This record gives sequence, structure tokens and C-alpha cells, in this order.
Amino acid sequence: MEILDAGPVGALRIAPSILAADFGALAKAVQVVDAQTDWVHVDVMDGHFVPNISIGPLVLQSLRQYSQRFFDCHLMISDPARYLEAFKKAGADGCTVHVEVGNTASVIADTRALGLRVGLAANPDTPFDAVEPFLGDIDLLLLMTVFPGFGGQSFMTEVMDKVSLARKEIDASHLGVNLEVDGGIDEVTAPIATRAGANVLVAGSAIFNQPSPLDAALAIREAALAGQR
Repeated sequence: MEILDAGPVGALRIAPSILAADFGALAKAVQVVDAQTDWVHVDVMDGHFVPNISIGPLVLQSLRQYSQRFFDCHLMISDPARYLEAFKKAGADGCTVHVEVGNTASVIADTRALGLRVGLAANPDTPFDAVEPFLGDIDLLLLMTVFPGFGGQSFMTEVMDKVSLARKEIDASHLGVNLEVDGGIDEVTAPIATRAGANVLVAGSAIFNQPSPLDAALAIREAALAGQR
């Protein structure tokens, strides 16, 4: 399956997280917000790395026909290398694995070999030092602003110091790396994240749990742009 272009590095990206959508109507949920969607964020949880279970390649494959957006797959799983090929075949465009899982260099190489865009994620309490050695090998750095596993958690402002540090290093080294945050993103926190240097914002409950998900996504985009000015 052809891998979609992620778009210009560093440009603002709004990535609605389908974890917060109605799983009985995922296709409709994705289509409703399409006009304000840059990437579709797909949270994959195995019940081992995080204490929750979500979806796998079969659901992704079913959803792929309803969206032409970049599918940003966040693999919160203990053995990501085992499933990378399955996610690519199902329609993933990029796969992000957690540095806490270990064997990071090998998993990054496997992801790259499959032609997928390569992402690396870190939990809120994981220091920047853990991901810094891999910045030159990845396309996306995801710094979690909540502990992964469940949607609807509160934004952890203390992670912004790490976001700022990451932005400084990415820019100083002239790296083609997008900087993503995930967790508690809404109209209030979006500009905080973009001021710190994030350019990809994942939002779930603040979009899909609102009366008008499309309007909510637009409001987050406008707030994020204000934070960049």
C-alpha cells in the first residue's frame, strides 16, 4: 500500500485521535472532522505496555478506505517490531514506538526498512536524554503530555520544558523531525504546546466528545496558530 506524504516538516498539524471517537461509527467520525484533519492519530494499545486495549490492524484496514489523510499510528505495545508489517499492510503511513520498550535502534531500522515514517515516543517521566541519541534517525518525536493508556486526562504542563528542549535541539541540528504532543490538548493547552515548540497536536476528547467535532477541531487549530505567533 502506498505511503502517504506527511506534509511539510514543522508545519502545524492537527491530528484527531480516534481513541475518543465512537468505535461503532469510526468511519463517520473520521469523515466528520476531515476538513480540519491533517493526520488521523490511531492509538494502539495491547494491555501490556499500557493498562488498556484498543484496536489493531484489522480495524485500521477497515478505516483506511474512508480517509485519505496521513495515518499516524501510535503503537503503545510491548513488541512493536512484531506488528509493523501488519500495520503497514493495513494502511499505516507512520508508526511511532515507545523508547521505554527498548531495542530502539533495531525497531527504528525495521520501521524504516518497511518504508513507514518513523516515530519515537516518550512518556512524561522519561527524560529527553533517552530519545536524544535517536533524533537523527526519526521523522517524528512524540512527547506524551499524559501517561498513555486512557483518554480524557489532564494536560501535564511540566512536560513543556522537555518539549522546548527538544525543539531547541531539533532546530540547532537542522533535523527534519516533527514534534508531536499527545494528551489533554484543547483550546487552552494547544497554544501552550505550540509556544513550547510542538507542531503536531493530538486531540481526542476535546474533538470527538464535543457537540460539533468539526468546530472543536477548528477551534484547536486557531488556538494553536495563535500560540505560534
